[in-house]
Amino acid sequence: MLNKLFIVNVLCFLCCVSIYGQDDEQEKKSDTLTAEIITEVSEPINPLSPAKAAFYSAVLPGLGQAYNKKYWKIPIVYAALGSGIYFYTSNNKEYNRYRDAYKRRLAGFEDDEFFNRVTLDGLQRAQKFYRKNKEISLLVTIGLYALNIIDANVDAHLLQYNVNDNLTLVPHFKVNELDAKSDVGLTLNFKF
Repeated sequence: MLNKLFIVNVLCFLCCVSIYGQDDEQEKKSDTLTAEIITEVSEPINPLSPAKAAFYSAVLPGLGQAYNKKYWKIPIVYAALGSGIYFYTSNNKEYNRYRDAYKRRLAGFEDDEFFNRVTLDGLQRAQKFYRKNKEISLLVTIGLYALNIIDANVDAHLLQYNVNDNLTLVPHFKVNELDAKSDVGLTLNFKF
């Protein structure tokens, strides 16, 4: 009986020592983990970066995209604004041609370029058509200019987001063990 009591006491002592040793190992692991997290340096966030990019794009279209280092967007900005300006000037030119011809007809002249082809009512309709297209072209060009500014601002905001591997959204595929059907889902993993 004394022998059994001695064996039980030795086993209890060894269990306590092994549990105490495991706690020390856990503390050492957590110390190294915090040391790794502390030494990780990220770029500082510049809160004025979006405002600067928007200001640069407002001053000179495409300059905000260059500030954000998105150089491939600059030709797109200039092509969009150039198209809007082209359609505005083209419609303005046609509007002025029909307006001048209409004014000359009202003054009694019969030497305009549309005299034998277009009636007085046709000249009025053409003026309205080209004036409407000119105004729409102007609005579209102003909208594209504003879109250029908004793009630079939003892009500068998105450049400051943390998108490293510690923040992941991973799809996973799992086979259900009860009915042998497959399940698909998303897992959001945070690593601290």
